[in-house]
Amino acid sequence: MVRTALRVILEAEPDLVVVGEAATGPKAVSLVRSLAPDVVLMDVRMPEIDGIRATEQILATMPEPPRVVVVTTFENDAYVHDALRAGAAGFLLKRADPDELIGAIRLVARGDSLLFPAAVRSLAAAAVARTAGAPRAAAARWVARLTDREADVLRLMATGLSNQEMSERLGVGPQTVKTHVAAVLAKTGSRDRTQAVIAAYEGGFMRKD
Repeated sequence: MVRTALRVILEAEPDLVVVGEAATGPKAVSLVRSLAPDVVLMDVRMPEIDGIRATEQILATMPEPPRVVVVTTFENDAYVHDALRAGAAGFLLKRADPDELIGAIRLVARGDSLLFPAAVRSLAAAAVARTAGAPRAAAARWVARLTDREADVLRLMATGLSNQEMSERLGVGPQTVKTHVAAVLAKTGSRDRTQAVIAAYEGGFMRKD
């Protein structure tokens, strides 16, 4: 029923095409590999393997993986943490209204992430706790390599702003912001914006509170 409802909502949009759907985790992984969609809506709770493990398998085995938005009926911090650790580009509750769902897909398709600042801070705090006492020399090196504008962009990324929102806040063009984001990812050694924000907290670039 949920998949049918999602399909109806998405197929009503002229710029979105639903290319497949799956009832189990393994089937989802297989379909994604064969269809190579731009965005995947991945349910947390799926038979055989859950959505978190399916996301990990997709991102680990595809040379150009899709952007994954994890959806669930449960508002649980552990799911958020696991989804972000797995490499998901965002996390969405099934009770989100159609506009939020469609907006989320378009957002991640553009290369942005659905970053919720509180969830990222919590995830970062957990990561820091696991590595308590570890040297931060590597982090200090990449922090020193950031330009002033790249540092501004990283701080805004941590607040959950999209590229367009950062463009408006900084008074520069969206392409300029995209260039700065790419530089931040390269200098922090991050796969995506979420990893860059977590690195910022782990490296002491930002406070966890």
